[in-house]
Amino acid sequence: MTTFGAIGIASTGMTVSRKWLDAVSDNLANINTVRGTDEDAFQARYVVATAVGYPENGQGVQVAGIELGSAEGRMVFEPDHPLADAGGYVKYPEIDMSSQMTQMIMAQRGYQANAAVVDRAKATYEAALQIGRS
Repeated sequence: MTTFGAIGIASTGMTVSRKWLDAVSDNLANINTVRGTDEDAFQARYVVATAVGYPENGQGVQVAGIELGSAEGRMVFEPDHPLADAGGYVKYPEIDMSSQMTQMIMAQRGYQANAAVVDRAKATYEAALQIGRS
């Protein structure tokens, strides 16, 4: 693999990690979004990634799509809420904060690891240029 190939593959990983972080931030921002019981709850976003050119000549990863979580939500008894139905219930999204925080850490680590690969490849390329100048 060439130095530029490593940078290209690492950049695809950074892109997927960034999209993953975007989805997690959307989910966390809407974890307390309340809806009436006659409406759909906020649907969590989940990034689906796929390998590009695997196994012949791996070229990185890409976002294959975004899957949405359940629109059913969870019913919570809050009779004083302005959106509460006649029985006093409102609908919250089915989003688990601990799961989202775990995903956020994994996405951050993935981004950092790919950024480190880009830095190392750049340093290798610069060292090769210095050798060529000597």
